[in-house]
Amino acid sequence: MTPVPGPRAAAARLAAVRAAMDEAGVEALVLRPSPDARFLGSLLGDRQGAYLVVTQDVVAETGDPAGVVPAGARRVGVDPEMRVRELFGLAIEAELVPASSVLWPLRLRKEPYEVEAVGRAVAAAEGVLGQALELAWFGATERAMAYRLRVLLAESGCEELLSLRVAAGEHTALPAHVPGERVINPGDALAVAVCGRWGGYCAEVSRVFAVAEPPDDFEAMYSVVLAAHRAGLAAVRPGVPVDEVARAVGEVIDGSGYGRFAAAHVGRGVGLGHDEGPWPGEDAVFEPGMVFCLEPAIYVPELFGARVADVVVCADDGPVPLGAYPHTLHVLDR
Repeated sequence: MTPVPGPRAAAARLAAVRAAMDEAGVEALVLRPSPDARFLGSLLGDRQGAYLVVTQDVVAETGDPAGVVPAGARRVGVDPEMRVRELFGLAIEAELVPASSVLWPLRLRKEPYEVEAVGRAVAAAEGVLGQALELAWFGATERAMAYRLRVLLAESGCEELLSLRVAAGEHTALPAHVPGERVINPGDALAVAVCGRWGGYCAEVSRVFAVAEPPDDFEAMYSVVLAAHRAGLAAVRPGVPVDEVARAVGEVIDGSGYGRFAAAHVGRGVGLGHDEGPWPGEDAVFEPGMVFCLEPAIYVPELFGARVADVVVCADDGPVPLGAYPHTLHVLDR
């Protein structure tokens, strides 16, 4: 169950939302079951056909949002996860704009109880990765091992699996690889990543392993990824532009000679959603309470790749990793 703020915190959050609505000229928000609805402490759950409607005067859960939206409203914020059929079904005579323009800036900084919730999600994800080391990988297919990880995730209490990556050998150089029938053999690099939702909050952990022994030159490349990770982590400080993370990561990888193989994407915010602000490339500055998934990667086509993903919170005095899973290259012995 998603943690909810106490009465005072909930009242303050609602007041902030209404102030942001007023500033944006949005007279109502219509939200479906989603991270935005959970941010407002909605009890919608996964019910279909129910909406959370917020106006300057009312907060209501209803199956008929048009009956709650003020008559004559000119701009209404709608949940960006709504399908076209849902949008047409609202029957609201107003300009429909993304509710994210109102809510996402407010979701950037997490309350302490939210940081704790993300930390529990990270611990659960790391627990699954730890159990994965005890599995028998030799001779199994990527697809078979992905299935075993799905079982471990379900047993961990994962409420929603958002992404799962198992890639062996040359497939580790494909960032969007889907587990297939490739057999995992000694001498392979192995990439494993789990991203899910626990207690309403999201976390991702990604690591690379070696099967029996690392491929030639893999350890040297992996050491560059770890150095880039350390540089990016150091940039997660109050007052530092979020773009500084990308600059710091890129500087390390470019200086190593692997620059042309570096992943363009180095991180994003996580919380109630698995991909939310702050994002590099936007005019954003780190503030205390921002939670960021740092994920530098190098992908060498047809050989191997390595991506390390960790969740970190920006605290008053700098970065605080929310996980404890080691970065040491683990060599699987079975």
